[in-house]
Amino acid sequence: MSHIAHLSEILSSALPGAVLSVEDHIDMDCVIVKADQLVEAVTFLRDDPRLAFVNFTDLCGADYPAREQRFEVVLHLLSPKHNVRIRVKAMTDERTAVPSLTGVFPSADWFEREAYDMYGILFTGHPDLRRLLTDYGFQGYPLRKDFPLTGFVEVRYDDEAKRVVYEPVKLPQEFRAFDFLSPWEGTDYVLPGDEKAKS
Repeated sequence: MSHIAHLSEILSSALPGAVLSVEDHIDMDCVIVKADQLVEAVTFLRDDPRLAFVNFTDLCGADYPAREQRFEVVLHLLSPKHNVRIRVKAMTDERTAVPSLTGVFPSADWFEREAYDMYGILFTGHPDLRRLLTDYGFQGYPLRKDFPLTGFVEVRYDDEAKRVVYEPVKLPQEFRAFDFLSPWEGTDYVLPGDEKAKS
């Protein structure tokens, strides 16, 4: 049972072709819309008096690298009138931009900048789409699943140069190779520190 009665019918009739699905979850309804019609869908959710989702709570990205459209733009809205929350999702890839919601909810500004900075999700019509959390010269997008855990560069302050310097990542210790054998069943070799236990 949907949290707002006939939500699926309301959206399907008002936005034909824009709404891909409406899923009823335990905590809130989830509406999946076409990325190119995201602004129209969110504007309707805000302005229709039967819905009145007038509070923009947040916007973030999600990465599913195995999918052709690997990114999801996920936003949460609140309707104080009905005391109901809704999740809206739109899918995109690395090259296709999503329309910015800053014209509908100005507070989406920094949320979209963060999604761009962390995932590389592009937004058309954004007034100032640039990195927010990483440095200007930063390469890559840290929350993508294929981003290396060590990153690409190290940043440190150089006392001699009296400035911040960037260097390629140097690992002072080799990665450990784990065999994942059960310690309760015993290993095929002697663990460090156990050499005296078997004598």
